[in-house]
Amino acid sequence: MRISDCMKKNVFSIPATATVRDAVQLFVSHHIGLLPVLNPDNHPVGVVGLLDLLELALPAAIHMLEDVDFIGDFGALETYRPPEEVLAQPITRLMRPGTVVRADSGLVRAYALMLQHKLHDLPVVDAEGRLIGIASRVDIGTLILSGWL
Repeated sequence: MRISDCMKKNVFSIPATATVRDAVQLFVSHHIGLLPVLNPDNHPVGVVGLLDLLELALPAAIHMLEDVDFIGDFGALETYRPPEEVLAQPITRLMRPGTVVRADSGLVRAYALMLQHKLHDLPVVDAEGRLIGIASRVDIGTLILSGWL
């Protein structure tokens, strides 16, 4: 079985010329977790994830806490909105390098890449490197498990 057997073909992506606000709009409108960032030739140049955007609202000190169970409410942080100049920044400032897999890759190889890079979603490209799909851990795992039945 190949990754192309389980990938989603209706992929939401964002051009490298877009802003952080544009990305926020796509995440909210489509309830997605990852946006591949594409150049004009439809080649992924990076990715931005929901967590990357949410980091804009978290204070740096939050990462120093080992346990947050004792905090019932983060108060004003719950309704924090990044400043307009942050939302107007190019998405390329926030994106990170992306790991992709070719459509003809095997499922276990794709899953191993996801584990190695701590990914939940993996963009899928064709032989020319153009984005053609996206697969999640659930997509891959359930297809592997279907062979057990």
